[in-house]
Parts: sequence; C-alpha cells; structure tokens
Amino acid sequence: MANKITQEDLDKINKAIESVRPYLVTDGGDVELVEVTDDKVVKVRLLGACEGCPFSMMTLKAGIEQSIRKEWPKLTSLESV
Repeated sequence: MANKITQEDLDKINKAIESVRPYLVTDGGDVELVEVTDDKVVKVRLLGACEGCPFSMMTLKAGIEQSIRKEWPKLTSLESV
C-alpha cells in the first residue's frame, strides 16, 4: 500500500513550484498544483502563455520537474493535466 502524502510533502512541492513561478510569470504563464497522488505523481496545470507554448514539455521536465525532485526526491512523475 502506498504511503499517504503528508502536509510536509505538500509544503516541499509548493516550495519547488514557487521557486519556478517567477520565470513562468515573466513569460506570461503560470502553473498550479492540481493533485499529488498517493503513488507520488504530481499533477499540475500550465496556465496563461504556458498552455499552448511549444516549449511547455521542456518547461515541465527541465524546470518544474527538476525543481520538485530537488525539494521532494520521492517524486515518481510529473503530469500536466
């Protein structure tokens, strides 16, 4: 059985998202945390200019995912919903 996500886990994930948010906002975009599943999948929604940007997958993988993984190594995967 998977471990439940704790408030400490959520705080670390939110801290990571906040660390990349200024870069997204500079380009007219943003990101919001949608869900963290018990199997440690983080689901986010890209907003604004990030929604249709051809570089959005790179932003997810190189920016957001790496930032989350640094703060919260338990991350299994990051998904955009």
